[in-house]
Amino acid sequence: MVIEGLQRTENDLLAAARQGDAEAFCALVRPLEARLLRQVTGLCGNGSLAEGLVAETMVEAWRCLERYNQTCRLSTWLYAILLHRWQKAARRARSRPPSLSSLPPAQAEALEERQQQVSALTPSPAEALARREFLSEVRDLLERLPEKHRAVILLRFYEDASLEDMAAVLECPLATVKSRLLHALDKLRKMKMILAEKPRDKQMKKL
Repeated sequence: MVIEGLQRTENDLLAAARQGDAEAFCALVRPLEARLLRQVTGLCGNGSLAEGLVAETMVEAWRCLERYNQTCRLSTWLYAILLHRWQKAARRARSRPPSLSSLPPAQAEALEERQQQVSALTPSPAEALARREFLSEVRDLLERLPEKHRAVILLRFYEDASLEDMAAVLECPLATVKSRLLHALDKLRKMKMILAEKPRDKQMKKL
């Protein structure tokens, strides 16, 4: 029986899950959880928050599974739900990345311990700092984009979704997706240029 369960295809699991089979649903989404967790952790910079968002995503996916029409990959559909949950969390936090001080003491201590463990495994402190600064800069830039532009950037470059999958998930024409992506990339380039010039402005003021 176990072997037969392992050999069930995605379509079999999906059909069973739509009939209310919770085990089939878990088997269907479990291989995708780690990837979703990595993606949203990179966005929010908070492991505890990321775990909560992934859990919320799975609950929402289970509740509205009938809405998944297989016009895009399951991972892309789940990521779209996750993206929506993260955007809501970001709005609630008024676009401020969550900090240890905003967490309950037990969660803050656990998160700090995990961060220390990760830092201990990092070959170079300089590389770790550069990565944190890069992720922080990416989050700041993304937060400045309108939601429709942020969504296409995240779907395209974090989920690696095709333009066709993006159109299906966002429920808009392919031409609209292409236009939004071009506008979003253009805005990111301009914001990047402005940020790059800021240090020079500070140097000029010191002269």
